[in-house]
Amino acid sequence: MTKQEHTIIIGAGPCGIAAAIELQRVGIKPLIIEKKNIVHSISQYPTYMTFFSSPENLEIGDIPFTTVGEKPTRIEALNYYRIAAQRHNVRIQAYTTVKEMNKVENGLFSLLTINEYGQEDIYYTQHVIIATGYFDQPNMLNIPGEQLPKVTHFFREAHPYAGQKVAIIGGSNSAIDAALELERVGAHVTVIYRKSTYASNIKPWVLPTFEAKVKQHKINMMFNASVKEIQPKSITIAINDENDHEQVELENDFVLALTGFSPNQPFLTHIGITIEDEGHPTFNEETMESNVEGIYLAGVIVSRRENANEIFIESGRFHGHKIAAHLKQKYHL
Repeated sequence: MTKQEHTIIIGAGPCGIAAAIELQRVGIKPLIIEKKNIVHSISQYPTYMTFFSSPENLEIGDIPFTTVGEKPTRIEALNYYRIAAQRHNVRIQAYTTVKEMNKVENGLFSLLTINEYGQEDIYYTQHVIIATGYFDQPNMLNIPGEQLPKVTHFFREAHPYAGQKVAIIGGSNSAIDAALELERVGAHVTVIYRKSTYASNIKPWVLPTFEAKVKQHKINMMFNASVKEIQPKSITIAINDENDHEQVELENDFVLALTGFSPNQPFLTHIGITIEDEGHPTFNEETMESNVEGIYLAGVIVSRRENANEIFIESGRFHGHKIAAHLKQKYHL
């Protein structure tokens, strides 16, 4: 079936919803196409996760974000963004994947989509806002054994790992939080981090607790280390520091490769969007329009390669305001 829309937003995360609300305020009623559920990335976060940001820094659509504690929890964020979308009557086509996007005649774009029932549709639109985030694009290790069933790039909750030997690869907040939760349920945890000290962005109220667990030998912390191979019952680790260059083998039941995520750049380059040397797509910081006229970017998709967390909800929620202002000027709305 062929359909026509003025503006389509790809991705129903907080930044995509915020953009839809801002466009509605200037008289444009966009359609959001989302391949999973609304704010899917947040629904995939660890069950008991607490945000680093305070609630007021996550607000969209002028709707207050009230929380029980000082920092919002995952469940509070899910409720908040769902309600924000409902109150603003944002149009969301969920469980629909954009398979292909092309530029056609008269300055239009065609989007080939497929829904959860296998039905394909073609949408024609004047403008596309890409707000796809990055959570479903884990940074792969590219080592032998990474495809074993015992390996995952996502952590939801600790209970399934009780009593098991678990290796966590990474040193960010997600790795530290997961290690603490796993230790609480009785897992035997080893954290393997390639750098020589803790990451600078670890939540300051969490790090002292983690360091205490390491000092008490309740969590095994390995710096200057990297996993070279994953076997069914063990892992091989290379240790590289000033005094030691060796490989060790540890008994292991599960591996959590919490090495971060990256935006889906091939989707961008297919339509002609170029990638800068810093790793982010080309875009105008004042309007959020890419180098392809009519295609805008919002949220973490504009992050640099080395820091996918530099653009988060706190800043990405304002990208829609820039886009709406540009379209308002363009159409004299």
